[in-house]
Amino acid sequence: MNILPKCTALFLALGLLVAGNGASHADDDDHDRARRALEEGSVRPLAEILDDVRDELGGEVVGVELEREDGRYVYEFEVITPGGRLREINVDALTAEILKIEDD
Repeated sequence: MNILPKCTALFLALGLLVAGNGASHADDDDHDRARRALEEGSVRPLAEILDDVRDELGGEVVGVELEREDGRYVYEFEVITPGGRLREINVDALTAEILKIEDD
């Protein structure tokens, strides 16, 4: 099995988690937390989750965060719909199950 796609997905996920937040100590904590969760198998790489749910998101992903909610990790996707609406879609970071869709 080629490890390069998994490493690329890990770096993409970690980069998106800290993008736009500056270089603060909190960013280091987020980065470490995301890396540990991936190494422990608590989350799947962002690229894999996106492959599973992209068609169901209904628009273009413009932001991603990894959060811990109700004892599980959740990718929170900010999505712009073709009609220009902003939506937040929460997806289980391990199973790719869509948990919640909110229109902002």
